Amino acid sequence: MTSFPQLIAFDADDTLWPNQPHFDQVEAELHAILARCGDPAAIGRGLYEVQRRNMHLFGYGAKSFLLSMIETAIQLTGGEVSGADIQRLLDLGKRLLDFPIEPLPGVVDVLTELRRRGVPLMVLTKGDLFDQESKLARSGLGNYFDHVEIVSEKNEATYRRILARYHSPIEGFMMVGNSLKSDVLPVARLGGQAVHVPYHATWIHEQLPAEDLLGVSFHQVATLREVLDFLPRHDQLPALLAPTSKPYR
Repeated sequence: MTSFPQLIAFDADDTLWPNQPHFDQVEAELHAILARCGDPAAIGRGLYEVQRRNMHLFGYGAKSFLLSMIETAIQLTGGEVSGADIQRLLDLGKRLLDFPIEPLPGVVDVLTELRRRGVPLMVLTKGDLFDQESKLARSGLGNYFDHVEIVSEKNEATYRRILARYHSPIEGFMMVGNSLKSDVLPVARLGGQAVHVPYHATWIHEQLPAEDLLGVSFHQVATLREVLDFLPRHDQLPALLAPTSKPYR
């Protein structure tokens, strides 16, 4: 059993609800639109290169992805992409902004139990503010959380800033998420408790070489429900750690 965390933060996309599969499906349709320009692997590499170059301007999320798809189509067709194909890409991008949000298996049960145990909870996710707020609202999970933080990047500096804002010591902080790069490595390096919940689809930008994790201490679980197994039970919790804030609305 791990030490009792004073604050538990959850990543959102592909931790609380599916996200990457929707992007993968849209990218597959981009491949079909640009089939005359190369095989899917080459188109995928071209798209990621455009995304990588644009991150400092557009950040993450569906809008950034849409702009990068259009730029990729212009580049790969030598500027000859049709207006009809650009409209198809726009429609695909809009689809990424309003797809139904269904919590992943076990999410509601875990959040309900953690609320019962009196653990302060946070959503800590990166991406476009409007998009992420919309997804949280569509998920129906907002009332489980005391705090919501939507950031442009999740690195050590970001975690330090957030922990300082909430007066939370790093040793009392737990981050739960599917990304080794964003959810696990920076928190573990700072001395916090990191929990990796793998998801079957991971964006290439969030993948890490194995050597980056050598000597890094973190929890690995197969499902979100396993998080409860190494947290104290309700009757073991110190009363002074019960949250005083109201859940996020």
